[in-house]
Amino acid sequence: MNQHPQPRETPAPLLKATTAGDARKLAETLMDVMSALLGVIERETELVRAGKVAEAMALESNKTDLSRRYVSAVEHLKASQPYLSQAAPELLTTLHRHHDVFRAMLQINLTVLATAHAVSESIVRGVNAEIQRRNIPNTYTAAGRPATPGPRHMTPLALSRSL
Repeated sequence: MNQHPQPRETPAPLLKATTAGDARKLAETLMDVMSALLGVIERETELVRAGKVAEAMALESNKTDLSRRYVSAVEHLKASQPYLSQAAPELLTTLHRHHDVFRAMLQINLTVLATAHAVSESIVRGVNAEIQRRNIPNTYTAAGRPATPGPRHMTPLALSRSL
């Protein structure tokens, strides 16, 4: 057990829209955050596609901050859902359309990142298989089949991320 629990940040109270101005301000905040986050995500996608993973990783702190702001804006909007659906249904419809585009762009980014991950994992596994193949003695069983090497013949693969 943790003797000294970490103090948790108290979440800011959810702002509920009670006027048309409040609703518009919440919508603008969400749209601004989505646009900024999309800009960072598109840049990350371009960098990963170009093989510049280190540069893409540098965007992480900005992406994290914008993601927090996005979640906060969505929570505020959800708290205002009853008012928005009655007083400003067209605003809600517009936000849903923008959010659908946002999700589609996120899906492209996730696909690119998953592809980069799979390719890099495949490369590392291929290098490891080649190293293991070179280190394993070529022996045969009494039946004339290649012997399966034991764990003592396996050499661990070490990677340096500082390059």
